[in-house]
This record gives sequence, structure tokens and C-alpha cells, in this order.
Amino acid sequence: MYFSIIIPLFNRPNELDELLLSLCNQTNKQFEVVIAEDGSTLKSDKVVEKYKDKLSIIYFEKPNSGPGLTRNKGAEKANYEWLIFFDSDCIIPENYIENVTTFLKASSADAYGGPDAALTSFTPIQKAINYSMTSFFTTGGIRGGSKTLDKFHPRSFNLGVSRKAFDKLNGYGKMRFGEDIDFSLRLLQAGFETALIPNAFVYHKRRTNFRQFFKQVYNSGIARIDLHLLHPGSLKLVHSLPACFVMGVAIILILSLFYPILLLLPLTYSIIIFIDSLIKNRSIKVALYSIASSWVQVTGYGSGFISAVWNRLILKKGEYNAFEKKFYD
Repeated sequence: MYFSIIIPLFNRPNELDELLLSLCNQTNKQFEVVIAEDGSTLKSDKVVEKYKDKLSIIYFEKPNSGPGLTRNKGAEKANYEWLIFFDSDCIIPENYIENVTTFLKASSADAYGGPDAALTSFTPIQKAINYSMTSFFTTGGIRGGSKTLDKFHPRSFNLGVSRKAFDKLNGYGKMRFGEDIDFSLRLLQAGFETALIPNAFVYHKRRTNFRQFFKQVYNSGIARIDLHLLHPGSLKLVHSLPACFVMGVAIILILSLFYPILLLLPLTYSIIIFIDSLIKNRSIKVALYSIASSWVQVTGYGSGFISAVWNRLILKKGEYNAFEKKFYD
């Protein structure tokens, strides 16, 4: 079983260097690497040159169109029957391909996804963001390696799909944000089987500061409503919880002018985050940053969701995203 690993890339040569180095260390080397440079001004050609004798690499440049359509271009140049998509800010454990091969040989899955984790070498902010994206107290744990409430929806930072299924769907759609969930929903609607491979995890560096992280989750909140309009029935109660959280906090802050004791509620939430992160990360600094990243994650997503409900569902405006100048920030 051979794989084509496809990496959309925009201005991230240092991250690509780490990713390719981790691929050199795979225990199973039955794969090629397809790198699609998506209109970068900071190119990675020198990094690719460094690994050309160590990996089978296809490298090409294209005008900027965002990660979804760039993945499609990479798939066009791929040679094998299984496609694996990684984000450029991932580092791959040495037994990843081996674990995936073992699972797929014993499974009927047409596509799979895996969870993400943080390396000890990540910065405290990166570890905190990883915590907030995978914690039960922020996302309900649905992105942390457990299956969702219904069918499993692989995410494109760590997603594998058979060529047959990918071609049947004509690849990724034109959505600028939420394109991976759109892809997963279309997979399931077409009758393909998806699976979670718990030991096929990657080390995901995610965003490096809270400003970029806010942009990401705000657009994710907007995208959830866009997905609802594209795929009626895909919106679940759990997706609205961050919006309820934002409105609840707003009410608490107003009422606290008259009843200051209500401020104990957000304080208690912050303490719970601190304790949970401290247990998991064993770092006071990461635990403190986790309070900030969790508030950014929940309020950012919730605010984007509320904005999209108002603009898309009530005012009936067309598809939009608040932060779309750069797809990868």
C-alpha cells in the first residue's frame, strides 16, 4: 500500500523543513510527497532541495487560491491510490504511516482522520492553543481524538482518503473556510465510510499567537453557518454552545454591575481550565496561557457564529468571512 502525502504551503519554509524531516524518519517509507506552493512570497524551494535525495518529492508553484483548491491541485499530480493531507505546521510521528497501513488493511474505510497532540518542544502558547482546541471544556472534546456525536468528520490537517472517493467528490469545494468539514460531509452523503484512527496522530503546532488564533476560530464560527446552509441538518446543538456561552457571559457582565458575585462564574470557569491544563501539561505557565487560549477559542468561535446567524440567516446576506486576506493565518 502506497500513499501520496499532499501538503498545501504558503510562506512556511521553516515548518516545511520540520515536517519533511519527520517524514524522513518514518518506519514505513512507502509514500511520495507532493508539495503545492500556493502563491508564496517566501518560497520553500531551498528546503525541498535539501530533501530531494531523501524523499520522493513533487514540488510545484501555483497562484494563491487557499488550501482547499491547492489540495486539489496536489491530488492531480499524485501517483498513488491513497491520498494523505497534512497541514504544513504538522510534525509526523515516526510510526504514522505504519499505523495507518495496518489499520486500512483491516478496515473498509474510504477515508480516515486522526487526532493531534503537542510536542514537549512546542512553545507554551502553542501547547495552550492545542489544549483549548482539544479540551472537553472548550470544544466538548470532539476535536481531541474522540468521535463526534454522529459520524466521524476527518479534518484536513490530518486526513487520508482513497483516490476513488476523492475523485467521486471532485475533491475539495470552493469554500474558503470550513472546506474540510464540507469535504467530510460530502463523503458521508455519497455513502463513503469514514473512520478515526486514534494512533494516527500528528503533532500540530497550530497558530503561534492569540491574534492569529482568534482569526481562525472566528472564521470557523462563521463557516459553521455556511455549512448549515450548504448541508441542511449538519448543524448540531453542540455547535451553538460557544455562542450561548458568549451571550451568557455578556449577560453576566451586565448583571455583575448590580450583583458582583456573578463574576465568580467566569472566574470558576477559568480555574477549572487552569487545573485541567495543569494536570495535562504539568506546567503552570502553559496552564495560565490555557486560560487565555480557551477564552479566545470559545468567544472567537461563538462571536463568529453569532455574526453569521445575523448576517446569513436573518439578513440573508451571501457567504462571507471576516478575515480572509490570508487563508493560512
